[in-house]
Amino acid sequence: MNIKKHIPNLLTLGNLFCGTVATIFAVQSDFEAAAILVVIGIVFDFFDGFAARMLNVTGELGKQLDSLADMVTSGVVPGIFMFQLLKGNYYAVDSFTFSIKGYTYLPYLGLLLTIAACYRLANFNIDERQSDSFIGMPTPAMSLFVIALPAIPMYSDNQFFIDLITNDYFLVTVTVVLSVLMNAEVPLFSLKFKSFGIKENLLKYVFLLVSLGCIIWLHVIAIPLVILLYVILSIGNNLIAKKA
Repeated sequence: MNIKKHIPNLLTLGNLFCGTVATIFAVQSDFEAAAILVVIGIVFDFFDGFAARMLNVTGELGKQLDSLADMVTSGVVPGIFMFQLLKGNYYAVDSFTFSIKGYTYLPYLGLLLTIAACYRLANFNIDERQSDSFIGMPTPAMSLFVIALPAIPMYSDNQFFIDLITNDYFLVTVTVVLSVLMNAEVPLFSLKFKSFGIKENLLKYVFLLVSLGCIIWLHVIAIPLVILLYVILSIGNNLIAKKA
C-alpha cells in the first residue's frame, strides 16, 4: 500500500472535517469557534495541493475532493455567517427588512454566497485555464472576508468599521459583490507555490509581507482589507501584463 499517495487526500478531508464542525458552530452563532475552524480548514486546503505536487501524486480524485471540501468550508459556512448577520442584524443599528406576513426573508440573501461558491467550484473543475492562476475570486478568499466581519464589532473599537458591519445595506452589497467576483472573468494570481524562488513568486511575497504588516497593525480589521488588496494587486498585475 502506497501511503504517500493518500497524504494529500487526508489533508483535504481534514479541511472537510473542519468545515463540517464549523457549520455546526455557525448555526449556533458561535462565530469565533467557527472562524477558527474555517482558518484551519483553509490551511489544510493550502497544503493539500502543495503536498500532492511535492509527492507527485496529483489526480482526478484529489481534484474532486478538494472542491467538495471547499464547498463546505468556504461555501456553506460563509453563507451561514451572512445569514446570521442579516437575521435582524446581530448588532443592528441600521437595517432594513424584506418581510411577508411578518416574517423577514432578508437573511436568506446571505446564502447567495453559498450558491455562487458552488457554481464557481463546479466551473473551476472543468476550466483548464485555472491551473496556475484563478479566474474570479477563490472561495477561500471570499470565506476569509466573510468570517472576519462578525469579529470586527467583537474585537475592535473602530466605530467606522463597526457601523459598516452593523448596516444591512453594507452586508447585502458585500454579499452581491463577492458572489459576482467569484464568478467574474477576472484573472487573480494564485497563492499556491510550485517553488519558493523570489523571481517567479515576487508578487506573492509582496502580498504576503504587506498582508502581515496590515494584520499586525489593524488586527482583525485587516482581513477584509487584505482580500480587497488581493483583488486590486491582481487587477494591477493584469494591466501591467497587458502593457508588457
